[in-house]
Amino acid sequence: MCDLSVLRQNGDAFEEEETRLLRALTVQESLRQWLELQMAFEWQLQQTAHLFEQDRQDALAELQARLQKLEERSARIVL
Repeated sequence: MCDLSVLRQNGDAFEEEETRLLRALTVQESLRQWLELQMAFEWQLQQTAHLFEQDRQDALAELQARLQKLEERSARIVL
């Protein structure tokens, strides 16, 4: 049985490395990876779309509200 502190340390090291690698990606590389995942799992996404429709709609509404606030703040700064 592993000591939990060892697991935490390894988890922290993994998370740090993951963060470092993600920050090293260019926008183009990130988009390419996203598209590859999208293509690999598209059929599953289509089969389960109805299960997550409300969550997607809620997330979209929240995103639109946040973008609206950002736009309003930007307009105030420019003025």
